[in-house]
Amino acid sequence: MKQKMLYLPMAILSIALLSSGCVGSKKYTQLQTQYTDLQTKHKELDLKYLNSQHDLANAQSRVKNLEEQIESYRSNVASLQTALDKCLTNSNQGNANISKLVDEINASNRYIQHLVNTKNKSDSLNMVLTNNLTRSLSREEMRDVDVQVLKGVVYISLSDNMLYKSGSYEISAQAGETLSKIAKIIKDYSDYDVLIEGNTDSMPISKTNIRNNWDLSALRASSVVQALQNEYGVNPKRLTAGGRGEYNPVASNDTNEGRTKNRRTQIIITPKLDQFMELIDKAPESSQEDSE
Repeated sequence: MKQKMLYLPMAILSIALLSSGCVGSKKYTQLQTQYTDLQTKHKELDLKYLNSQHDLANAQSRVKNLEEQIESYRSNVASLQTALDKCLTNSNQGNANISKLVDEINASNRYIQHLVNTKNKSDSLNMVLTNNLTRSLSREEMRDVDVQVLKGVVYISLSDNMLYKSGSYEISAQAGETLSKIAKIIKDYSDYDVLIEGNTDSMPISKTNIRNNWDLSALRASSVVQALQNEYGVNPKRLTAGGRGEYNPVASNDTNEGRTKNRRTQIIITPKLDQFMELIDKAPESSQEDSE
């Protein structure tokens, strides 16, 4: 029933256009094909975006679990140290028990250090990436680019004034140099995944073949993805495009300044955290061998 209601206006419009002679049959068929293609692409982009958001949430959860495990191991080491101290003060304890406790403490310390080093390496790479990017951008470019690191993820926010023509998803000529610098950083850090996320303000849009802000935000993200792939050589397997429309504001839409901040495209760079999952599931081999 819902699908019939969706197609009914199109059917009425088709009859009206053909009967009034506003457009020819061939032109109408072309428009209908373009509209159908856009619908299909929009659904594909939405699905890919939802999957990437799910992966990003999982990655952030893994980092939190890793930090909790580090804290748990530190607590365990403290308990083992206390037990060892008691053992040393008790002359009735055998040397075998003391030796075992020492081995456990040493193995736990090595494991903790391994976890800390792995996390610090990821944090350091993020900071180096951010510093390299900000140093490569001019003072003028930095007015339209905001770079932040939040919870182990690098966020590069680009204003729509710099990227696109007004109300369009076509990338402007002036954005090319900035995108090329960002693409170079992305290519230098090949172990990172990249999510391109389009955002708009709440003002309604009325454009041919763009139904609403959802469409506009998704199409803008797709334009950036294709530019990174086709013009700057970024591996498309690392890229995901998604649109959030007007529903992820960073400021109030009641003012011009707020709407300007909300019209943005974010390039979200996340490290692949498979190694963290392996660390959470089991201790490093060196620790296991030493403790046996």
